Amino acid sequence: MKCQRCTKPATLHITDVLPQDQYEEFHFCEECAKKYLDPNGPSKKSAGSMADMSEDPSGKQCGECGIKFVEFRNSGRLGCAHDYDHFGAELVPLLESIHGDTRHNGKKPRRGAVRPPEQTELVQLRRKLQEAVSDEAYEAAAKLRDRIRQLEEL
Repeated sequence: MKCQRCTKPATLHITDVLPQDQYEEFHFCEECAKKYLDPNGPSKKSAGSMADMSEDPSGKQCGECGIKFVEFRNSGRLGCAHDYDHFGAELVPLLESIHGDTRHNGKKPRRGAVRPPEQTELVQLRRKLQEAVSDEAYEAAAKLRDRIRQLEEL
């Protein structure tokens, strides 16, 4: 996760408790957190207002399931599939910081499976091999056998 004021990694997470069971969460690097918490410096609201940083998404709420972004941040779980669209602007940087990317590419098997064109060629070669053996064309059968072995090693 990145600092809300600069591009450094956020190492300190500050929660300000507000009246009526509400709260604001801030994510800062160490340097920005010191500035935010400095009692001799400018007041917190003027120095650390969300207008100076990014817009506060904690007030946003999904129209479908009613979950607020701050609830997602606390639980780590979204309420419905529509939350990806509704909180997309906030989720993209979060996913990038956690996973390094926003697109899932999946994994490839270590031992590669036979690709469809090769699979088709193998089927055809095996048929031809059976025909060559039944016709007693052993030289052709040997060549077909060798080609089949080549494809199976891939």
